[in-house]
Amino acid sequence: MWFAIMGTDVPDSLEKRKAARPAHIERLQKLLDEGRLLVAGPFPAIESDDPGPAGFTGSLILAEFPSLADAETWAKADPYVAAGVYADVAIKPFRKALPAA
Repeated sequence: MWFAIMGTDVPDSLEKRKAARPAHIERLQKLLDEGRLLVAGPFPAIESDDPGPAGFTGSLILAEFPSLADAETWAKADPYVAAGVYADVAIKPFRKALPAA
């Protein structure tokens, strides 16, 4: 099943994000290579692809896991969690409707 993993950043998270990003991306790349990643990306703090020092307010990952427990285990091991980037993480089941296929 697909799951939406939504992390909300702590204030002033940009430097923590930068430091943990390579390990975070490596884990996402593994999901992508396995065909289990639908989409992933951050929420810019301002309306810009590159928000600069304004940074980000959180992230969204849509990925496939066998169960909610597996999604939770994966999310808890995220380098952004370990680095203190996220204040909290919410995980919800997600049903992909469109595009079909």
